[in-house]
Amino acid sequence: MALQIGPLTVDPPVVLAPMAGVTNAPFRALCREFGAGLYVSEMIGARGLVEGNEKTLDLVRFAPGESPRSIQLYGTDPGALGEAVALLVSEHGVDHIDMNFGCPMAKVTRHGGGAALPWKSGLFRRIVRAAVQNAGSVPVTVKFRKGIDDRHLTYLESGRIAEEEGAAAVALHARTAHQLYSGKADWEAIARLKETVTTIPVLGNGDIWVAGDAKAMMDATGCDGVVVGRGCLGRPWLFRELAEMFIGKEQTPPPNLGEVGLIMMRHARHLVDHFGPRGITMFRRHTSWYLKGFPVGPVLRNEFANVSSLEQLSDLIGKLDPEIPYPVEAARMVRGHSQGPRPVRLPHGFLDSRDIDSLPPEAEDTVSGG
Repeated sequence: MALQIGPLTVDPPVVLAPMAGVTNAPFRALCREFGAGLYVSEMIGARGLVEGNEKTLDLVRFAPGESPRSIQLYGTDPGALGEAVALLVSEHGVDHIDMNFGCPMAKVTRHGGGAALPWKSGLFRRIVRAAVQNAGSVPVTVKFRKGIDDRHLTYLESGRIAEEEGAAAVALHARTAHQLYSGKADWEAIARLKETVTTIPVLGNGDIWVAGDAKAMMDATGCDGVVVGRGCLGRPWLFRELAEMFIGKEQTPPPNLGEVGLIMMRHARHLVDHFGPRGITMFRRHTSWYLKGFPVGPVLRNEFANVSSLEQLSDLIGKLDPEIPYPVEAARMVRGHSQGPRPVRLPHGFLDSRDIDSLPPEAEDTVSGG
């Protein structure tokens, strides 16, 4: 069951959702070891790329041999965004560009950006058009939320605009910005988007915790593929389970604690190889996700959370009981963002009109999420 995104064939039809500080090249490589799919980078800001911002350029680093090269881009100015897309295609050799209109964070929405931006439908259209026109043969996909809140829904219109402007696919995180990451994802909204957008693939995002959730979402909504975010945090083997599920293969049992320890070590080594000594510091946030649900005491958990070298990590893993089986209930334990609901901060009078000429530069703060 393959997913076709422009010239790219994605089989199985699974996409890794960009997550700030998580979906870097080492994590993408680790996930790819478990199963095929489309593995999208952390989000970068168009303005930062055009201005040659060092931190932004660092995020546009792919692993040797990584293919396809997929990156998520965010921007609020059609001119700068078009220029950024052209740079990604000509200088960084990307194979896929995903546009992010799903960030619900107040520091972005209070300037009209992120998940609030599709309310300004004219500007949204101009941004998508600029991306597609400057991408050439590289497919551009568009990700968005249902809308600002239940009274200001934009997802059906956003889907139609993206389709009309030449996007290769659209993805819906089936929550509003007001919900943030709380409550259940509205899979019925994904079905309505699929009924509305008929000439390009529609992907569903929200509450894919185990492989069976992907099948359930696709059966319930008719969507063409799934986007996996928080469900794979500390569980990169979820992509193996998804790959096996889509071909009808018997599921490989989840790893016991000893096997999880080996995966943790491999992940940390990838980070150190790619980022140098700071890679082990970057790994700290992952330790609680890997150990979620296992009977590991607070003292040892704290040591993992403050690990400072690969040698120390190896010693700590050696203190774990390798025979402890994976706690099945842990698969559905929430990892990552869990905030919400919360009123969406918007500029004064933002909802009074559906169009606007431009947004202030502050709306392009490069935070990820969606």
